[in-house]
Amino acid sequence: MVRVKICGITNVDDALEAIRLGADALGFVFYAGSPRHVTPEEVLAITKKLPPLVTLVGVFVNEPITVVHGVAERCGLDVVQLHGDETPEHCDLMNLRVIKAFRVRDWNSLDPIMNYRVSAVLLDSYTENEYGGSGKRFNWDIASEAARMRPVILSGGLTAENVAEAASMVQPYAVDVSTGVEMPGNKRRKDSHKMKAFIDNLRSIHLAPRREGGSS
Repeated sequence: MVRVKICGITNVDDALEAIRLGADALGFVFYAGSPRHVTPEEVLAITKKLPPLVTLVGVFVNEPITVVHGVAERCGLDVVQLHGDETPEHCDLMNLRVIKAFRVRDWNSLDPIMNYRVSAVLLDSYTENEYGGSGKRFNWDIASEAARMRPVILSGGLTAENVAEAASMVQPYAVDVSTGVEMPGNKRRKDSHKMKAFIDNLRSIHLAPRREGGSS
């Protein structure tokens, strides 16, 4: 079963609704350059009210290791998602599981991913001067090839209308959505109807497991 991460959570109502609708993980963006930015204090106020068995992911961009560790401990994060230019050595020093994000421009964007000893790689669209959250789609053939090598979390331009097609084609470990389930004109609030449609459409498909060796 393909897992679902709803990213860019900024308030407890959206967090609880995402969980009620079947999200497996929630993402909190600690990057100050994002319109979905939250502080550790805001996240702690949210996480205190959440039920158990939901994976909490903190998204960071080029932050010092000590800062990431401090925020993760304070907020009770389960996983850190490094969405900047972090090196393999930087990721190795993290004391939590790591998702390393890569912005995909072309096939050459896959070259570095095998150098990272992380739990999963997240593939997002490449946009100049942005570290994700653009809502733009990239070539899913590239993501499908990556999924033969590593556990892939597919992001970038996913919506309720295309998530089933994307998951069928790529067969990712998980999908990650933010822009595609937001309220119109408000990047800090999620739309319950969009989240439900997104998750329902994804759950409607049945994927055959990949055979050993990575072939589909």
